[in-house]
Amino acid sequence: MTFYAALGALEQGLVYGIMAIGVYLTFRILDFPDLTVDGSLPLGASITAVALTAGINPFVALLLSVIGGFLAGAVTALLNTKLKILHLLASILTMIALYSINIRIMDGPNISLLAVDTVFDPLVTMGVPAHLASTVFFIIISLLIVMAVVWFLYTELGLSILATGDNSQMITSQGVNTHTMIILGVGLSNALVALSGSLIAQNQGAADVNMGVGTIVAGLASVIVGETVFGDKTIPRAIFAVLLGSIIYRLAIGLALGLELGGFSVSPSDLNLITAILVVFALTAPTIKQKLRKS
Repeated sequence: MTFYAALGALEQGLVYGIMAIGVYLTFRILDFPDLTVDGSLPLGASITAVALTAGINPFVALLLSVIGGFLAGAVTALLNTKLKILHLLASILTMIALYSINIRIMDGPNISLLAVDTVFDPLVTMGVPAHLASTVFFIIISLLIVMAVVWFLYTELGLSILATGDNSQMITSQGVNTHTMIILGVGLSNALVALSGSLIAQNQGAADVNMGVGTIVAGLASVIVGETVFGDKTIPRAIFAVLLGSIIYRLAIGLALGLELGGFSVSPSDLNLITAILVVFALTAPTIKQKLRKS
């Protein structure tokens, strides 16, 4: 793997790591299988694309995408809590609806962002090389997100969300409205996913309605790889492990794409297969390790 390939994998690992943290909040914290992320990631990208082309400040565009992602997650949670639709089906319904909504927002399937200001421009102005500006920005914002999520989960509200996912009957007996906690948790999850989509669009120079395909698979792979390699005994360790798991996942994909064995090479169309193999390996690794210790 070349230096620029490794740098690209690091960038993708960091920016998609924000998305993976959002997936962690629903799947691990709330025990809420949420497929909305496949729609909320391009939602964040589409909102940002329209905002930037309209001349809105890129940081304001980030905020708008976060709000849009939160609303998308809240819709899924409302379908589940208020209309009693199964969480998995509720998230699929929202994801399908977001496909049409994203096209409506962009007035088409995609928008180019090659001639607009982005969040990376201030770093370039400060003297950071243009090819490193996005990497530096992603390092800063991903670490800030990790610290913010860890801080939030130790607040009274965050602990209520943790308790809702762990034992909803117990927390209900304490006077906490679990429906509100689910709406807030799923909303925050998709807000992070939409933020990731906004940053990806600004980094790639385009927003596309199909850029969210496979997002949930990549998010789950990052969560599982991170937990397997670094553990999840404490909240700070688990959140940081998810971010590192995303980086490892992207580096593994980069290595696989450059692999050639006897004339056989891996193509981008094999990414889903690679992801499946990584997830299977990560899930079975603890069992294999335990058997080896016993033997």
